Amino acid sequence: MRRAAVALTVLVLGALPFYLDAFWLRIGLFSLAAAIGAVGLGLLTGSAGQLSLGHAFFLAVGAYGYVWLAGEPGPALPPALAAVLAVLLAGAVGGLFSPVAGRVRGIYLGVATLALVFLGHHLLLTADSVTGGFNGRSVPPLTLGGFGFTADDPELVVLGVPFGAEERLWYLGLALFALTWFTARGLLRGRPGRALTALRDSETAAAVMGVHVARYRSAAFVTSSMYAGLAGVLLALAFRRVVPDYFGLALSVDYLAMIVLGGLGSVAGAAAGAVFVTALPLLMTRYADQLPLVTAPGSGDGAVGPTEAARYLYGAAIVLVLLFAPDGLHGLTRRALDRVRRRRPRTPPPAPTAPRPPAEAVRPREHTP
Repeated sequence: MRRAAVALTVLVLGALPFYLDAFWLRIGLFSLAAAIGAVGLGLLTGSAGQLSLGHAFFLAVGAYGYVWLAGEPGPALPPALAAVLAVLLAGAVGGLFSPVAGRVRGIYLGVATLALVFLGHHLLLTADSVTGGFNGRSVPPLTLGGFGFTADDPELVVLGVPFGAEERLWYLGLALFALTWFTARGLLRGRPGRALTALRDSETAAAVMGVHVARYRSAAFVTSSMYAGLAGVLLALAFRRVVPDYFGLALSVDYLAMIVLGGLGSVAGAAAGAVFVTALPLLMTRYADQLPLVTAPGSGDGAVGPTEAARYLYGAAIVLVLLFAPDGLHGLTRRALDRVRRRRPRTPPPAPTAPRPPAEAVRPREHTP
């Protein structure tokens, strides 16, 4: 049953570029990138119990690392190699911060990572030769073996549907998200996941069981940073231009909202929360003229824009989740499926049949004269 559901989901997602226009595919791309980053933060906060407010900084490292490594000024490396190195660069930066993450926890780690956001934003604005300053930089297109993820390099038509940049990047995003999904679930189901869960529940008990506390904390931070770097690369390819103001504190808060809404410690929940938080403001912007109490962006006069309205909505959703469903969307879905299974009529067992008598009992008696 589960395999059939997974196969159906993959089939539907793979067919979407043949039926949706560029706007909806762009929303899907942003949601896939956010889901990758949210899975990484879920490993750090939901599984390891480490609060991080600096996730936006590592997304910026991945995005700008790719832009600089693949572009000019910069080494102008092959884009595929630049993407891999950008992810490794985000992990390396996370490794430089991991000694702090290995020894500090809770609100203290949150404040320490919060400093990364402000420091990173300052560096993005002042390092003009690398980041382009306030105006940012254009993103070099990704190419793999001569195939470009652009509108016409080469020109591609599949079943009568022209495949532009959004259609091609959609399949790239699906592949990267699938990689994130399976690696994260493998980590959580294996020995590292059990060690991180033990750390989250009780450090003392984990240390007694032989878990190296500082080492596993640092490893969780590095792994989360690499997932954030991968999300940053995909975001840069989807945006086609990166600017410093996007990678601010609000983005880090959005990622915390994603994992809380989806359910802490759940890969599927983090992905669901990422889709909700990412798609809601974009949809409200698209249909702002049709929604009550919401005005188009830039209207002024103290009006509530779609972005602010979306933040109010998922802020209220967070309050409701914390009050009534602490395990988030993942827990709600699991309980709903359990109710459906319990209500499903069961096939009654077959009626018991009377035991057959032994062969000696049914053998006719011999007639004696």
